Amino acid sequence: MLSEGFHDVPAGAAAAIVTSLEMFERPTPRPEVENPGWTLKRMPSPTIEDYRALYTAVGRDWLWFMRLRMPDAELAALLADPAVEVYRLEAPGGELGILELDFLEPETCELAFFGVTKGLVGGGAARWLMNRAIEMAWSRPIKRFWVHTCTFDHPNAPQFYMRSGFKPFRREVEIIEDPRLAGLTPMDSAPHIPVIRPA
Repeated sequence: MLSEGFHDVPAGAAAAIVTSLEMFERPTPRPEVENPGWTLKRMPSPTIEDYRALYTAVGRDWLWFMRLRMPDAELAALLADPAVEVYRLEAPGGELGILELDFLEPETCELAFFGVTKGLVGGGAARWLMNRAIEMAWSRPIKRFWVHTCTFDHPNAPQFYMRSGFKPFRREVEIIEDPRLAGLTPMDSAPHIPVIRPA
């Protein structure tokens, strides 16, 4: 356990506060804006290249890195597992979204990855996509639906998840090698998180 106070993060690393949230019953869907041409498509057993292209398109502004540093064989096995469902949101103008549902744990669904590209933020697409996620998750025999978000993500993410029916239950601190310095993401990604290079 970390003691109260400040704790140094090594140069070359990045730190995030991770909040985990959960729900135990299907909530009432939130009102949606009229769908202006959004299409949600299942990607059954996507290739690593197709998956990472979508993952990067959505996550580069928020310093998503987990699937980029995961070994290819491990990622390929995960994507081929029928308990993992990946969906691609397509919108006019080439905007995209990702929805990944993980049913690997019995009676549980994890909202493993969820997000939209910058041009869709604030326009109702995320709420529309979340309603689809809740609908699909609770159409299965689950007892718990959960998600985690962190301070690398959009600053409104925790409030968005809570408005969608999730309740926070855990907070953690995560320290990682900065994926920009590791060459996993472009140096100009996630400009809201300063890069501190080792001396």
